[in-house]
Amino acid sequence: MEYIQTDAIINYANSGGPLVNLDGDVIGINTLKVTAGISFAIPSDRICQFLADSYDRQRKGLKNSKRRYIGVRMLQLSDLREKESNFPDVSSGVYVYEVIPGTAAFSAGLVNQDVIIIINGHPVHSTEDMSQAVQSNKVLSLVVRRRKLIIRKLLTASHQIAF
Repeated sequence: MEYIQTDAIINYANSGGPLVNLDGDVIGINTLKVTAGISFAIPSDRICQFLADSYDRQRKGLKNSKRRYIGVRMLQLSDLREKESNFPDVSSGVYVYEVIPGTAAFSAGLVNQDVIIIINGHPVHSTEDMSQAVQSNKVLSLVVRRRKLIIRKLLTASHQIAF
């Protein structure tokens, strides 16, 4: 998913409010703080699509779908490289912002600040590449950049109910 980068101050326990432009239009929902002055919001068009899909499923009486899940919060590497000079020397990949305890990613040994550069033999250029690979494959082979090391991880995606 693409995020909107903002310098809005987001602190734990008070994030989730609207991100508005100068005209007062809601353009996103504040979601994630990386460092002071670097935060991200989910674009409002993605929120609208999610709500429309959820409404359609409810209206049709469909159960919530199960999606594969590995347990990481990730950001597009290009979004962060522009602001952070001490980023790992990689040209593409996704930045692991948070590994959720008790998930496949946690069990496989992924840690915060890893950069996933290859998944199942294919270069990772975006968070969408990661999402597609996770939904298409139960077993995932990852090549990860951790500081100056290149490491390999194998993990099995689990199912999470998508609302």
